[in-house]
Amino acid sequence: MQRHDYTAANRQAWNEAAPIHAEQNFARLLENFQKPGYSLLDAVETALLHQLDVAGKQVAQLCCNNGRELLSIKNMGAGRCVGFDISDAFIEQGRQLAAAGKIDCTFVATDVYAIPSSYDGSFDLVYITIGALGWLPDLPSFFQLIARLLKPGGHLFIYEMHPILNMFEGTDQADAPPLRHSYFRTEPLIDNDGLDYYGFTPYESAPMYWFPHKMADVISLCLQNSLKLVAFQEYDHDISNVFAHFAQFSIKPPLCYTLLAQKE
Repeated sequence: MQRHDYTAANRQAWNEAAPIHAEQNFARLLENFQKPGYSLLDAVETALLHQLDVAGKQVAQLCCNNGRELLSIKNMGAGRCVGFDISDAFIEQGRQLAAAGKIDCTFVATDVYAIPSSYDGSFDLVYITIGALGWLPDLPSFFQLIARLLKPGGHLFIYEMHPILNMFEGTDQADAPPLRHSYFRTEPLIDNDGLDYYGFTPYESAPMYWFPHKMADVISLCLQNSLKLVAFQEYDHDISNVFAHFAQFSIKPPLCYTLLAQKE
């Protein structure tokens, strides 16, 4: 399959998931974003965003889903905020949330690889979070995109699931879950069991493709694209909801990480 084929398949799967996710949490999000200054960001990312001093900064969120994190960053005082995602349905949810809270954010439905050059050099901060990187078949081109979107001196902030979790299945409940996949796997994982990671109700979805990437891939691609590593930290808490039970294990892998890099 070609890159655009993977994107088309994953777009269909995410569009199918949008109304299912909406049943779980959209009414609550609509209510909360009508509260002035509302943020659902946790303490880790809130502290790092304060460290970056996002007030007045221009921010892009890539693979933004319904943009709930971007709206929260806007409520922290950020300037122009733009969210990009392949799912038309989730982008529409983002627009509804922004309208409900009268929050000035722009949401663009697009394959991230097709983001036009008119956005080049526009952003002080590119933000990526919770399960975004695994949907990307071409990580080198993605990091080239990040570099061209950033202004000189701008920052990349990643708050992501740790790639070591690709070795496990989220359904493994044992205190010592078995290893299911090699950390060095490169071929995509194919699934059609649905994307309900809130209610965990299985349904037959369009085939979707998840791409394992090593931690070294992420760090190396920062360096190759003149994104100087500023800070890196690993954590034992879950941000995905899929691996939440792993946080209770007596012996556990890293569950998420933060990475800050600055464009030279």
